Amino acid sequence: MHASPSQLPAGLPTPKISDAEFRQLRDFIYAHTGIALSEHKRALIYARLARRLRHHRLASLTEYYALLTERDPEGEELVEMINCITTNKTEFFREPHHFRFLTERAFPQIRRARPLTGSRRVRLWSAGTATGEEAYTLAITVREVFPLDESWDIRILATDIDTRVLAHAERGEYAAEQAARIPAPLLSRYFYTGEGGNTGFVRAKPVLKDLIRFRRLNLMDGTWPMRGPFDVILCRNVIIYFDRPTQRRVVERLTQLLRPEGYLMLGHSESLLDAGSRLRHVSQSVYQCVART
Repeated sequence: MHASPSQLPAGLPTPKISDAEFRQLRDFIYAHTGIALSEHKRALIYARLARRLRHHRLASLTEYYALLTERDPEGEELVEMINCITTNKTEFFREPHHFRFLTERAFPQIRRARPLTGSRRVRLWSAGTATGEEAYTLAITVREVFPLDESWDIRILATDIDTRVLAHAERGEYAAEQAARIPAPLLSRYFYTGEGGNTGFVRAKPVLKDLIRFRRLNLMDGTWPMRGPFDVILCRNVIIYFDRPTQRRVVERLTQLLRPEGYLMLGHSESLLDAGSRLRHVSQSVYQCVART
């Protein structure tokens, strides 16, 4: 998932980073990613960005900040900086209660009601998809409820701010131990098992890959290219790294893209105590969009 930096590598010496350098970069990162960094992340920022200093042969974070703000007109280094400071943790069927909810409640509701309106359209969004395990789990779950032979128009949008993890996600290739959480019948149905030089790896089959479109998206962008409406949005373990005002803004924008009665799913440690009147809590970290009256 699109996430905040985690812990320093073991044995790394305490780096030299001045108060001014930390404030500059903290504010710059906040402005461009929404990630709110506390004081105890000071050493981590230096550790994460040291590779970019080496790459550009720069002597200090002050010089690096000048590069970002004065000599990066195309935003190429900004993308590299964001890739460095985000950590992406995800796994197949993470927080399985969400996928049970989709299987037992949300998708059957759509399956029953949508044809009555003359539509067979289903739109899903994995926001903060990281290396793609969430998007492929979502694809498995929806395909189990909506078989191929029923001609449903299903699309999954999978976005992340980190270009490196998106490239991984688009390949759809994972070590066998990463796929261990996928039940064996589903694994054989939806993944190829590597042979020869690919032994120990699995690769998503076209029946999954054809459902998903991977795209880079920064949730702080002024405009988002998607129009919706979405039936389900998963934005899990993303807003926990934002401050409360940023959380409210992002959730409001997500809500605007939900279909009435659509669902927003957050991470288990995220809550919407002040989410506003358009979302109601219906299950563990699941919120339903209430139709406007």
